[in-house]
Amino acid sequence: MSVYWAEYAWLPDGAAAGVRLDVVDGRITTVAAGTEAPDGATRLPGLTVPGLANAHSHAFHRALRGRTQADRGTFWTWRSQMYARADTLTPDSYHALARAVYAEMALAGITCVGEFHYLHHAPGGRPYADPNAMSEALVAAAADAGIRITLLDTCYLSGAIGKPLEGPQLRFGDHTAEGWAERVAAFAPAGHARAGAALHSVRGVPADQIAPVVRWAEENGAPLHVHLSEQPAENEACLAAYGVTPTRLLADHGVLGPRTSVVHATHLTGDDVTLIGGSSTWTCACPTTERDLADGIGAFRTLAGAGSPISLGSDSHAVIDLFEEARAVELDERLRTGVRGHWPAPELLRTAFAHDSLGWPDAGSLTVGARADLVTIATDTPRTAGFTASTAAEIVVFAASSSDVRSVVVDGRQVVAGGTHQTIDVGRALAEALGGHP
Repeated sequence: MSVYWAEYAWLPDGAAAGVRLDVVDGRITTVAAGTEAPDGATRLPGLTVPGLANAHSHAFHRALRGRTQADRGTFWTWRSQMYARADTLTPDSYHALARAVYAEMALAGITCVGEFHYLHHAPGGRPYADPNAMSEALVAAAADAGIRITLLDTCYLSGAIGKPLEGPQLRFGDHTAEGWAERVAAFAPAGHARAGAALHSVRGVPADQIAPVVRWAEENGAPLHVHLSEQPAENEACLAAYGVTPTRLLADHGVLGPRTSVVHATHLTGDDVTLIGGSSTWTCACPTTERDLADGIGAFRTLAGAGSPISLGSDSHAVIDLFEEARAVELDERLRTGVRGHWPAPELLRTAFAHDSLGWPDAGSLTVGARADLVTIATDTPRTAGFTASTAAEIVVFAASSSDVRSVVVDGRQVVAGGTHQTIDVGRALAEALGGHP
């Protein structure tokens, strides 16, 4: 048994002082507030919160950080640079990059990542000897970094509605959804990993190919994610081809529901919001990427009010900081509406703990029986000084950054201590993985 003593801890009812957390076999067995630190306990000075869930990641996009900002353009011009980077990766180089990126996530308090994975094959679309070699590289990278992963294996069959994959996109495709399902069925992830499904988008999967992906997710009880209405052009193309919005198309093909997450959901109609909320479909907000790519501001408050739970993702990794993602959900809404105070800070904080959306319902809370994911945030930095239990959520959401994370425990194992990853020199690993790609 391991014993931790948190100066403060974020419990289901809010911040509590002097919290003892006993851990056995990676699970929390005791939560006791108002205690003195027992002899031999690992002390966690600051505020300890549940592990953070990064519900939407494209690990290789991290290679674009700082290398696209001088270019004037749109999402579509940025995409061509992303494709060029994708075309350079091998299973070995992708493992090295993802290992470093996931270790960066660990430093930021992320204990589980949802990897929206579509870079499946060798250049030209030729399968590797192991058709899931790239999936194996990502799962191994997460293990090396000490975090869990839900590999959201992505069906990606068309370059746009009515157009075939071409160029670097050929690496993404399995020809048909049945071909995708056959490849995914041969992949058996390790214990720290779970397999999920994804439809890239209504641009990337023709309507008549959606059903096999939905069926696979249902039969395997797996989460199902999909990019939705990230750009107005997607909506226009869908209306022209099918006569309905992307959301309505997904609803008509059985995609929406409580195991499904729609990512971005930026340009929606009122009917779209009703369909998403009424089906209890998750919405994954990625505001730092959405602003970086000039996508627009999603109506996340409206979606939550309609019944859609909100999760967070760092997506393209313009930054990796879920506190920044959470506060951007509120601050972007202020810019959109001209009014402050749309989200209570505790509600925003909970969006960072949305492990349910990744198929890990036993994580994301400091309660008996939950996975022992403990993330401790320093409360004496220039950003967090002045912390009190009554202001805990406000300080964390509206002032703290990933740099304030001091300790991270994942399934009872210490991954970060004193703000340092215990097995990976993260800066060096990133520099080595990114080197040689101007």
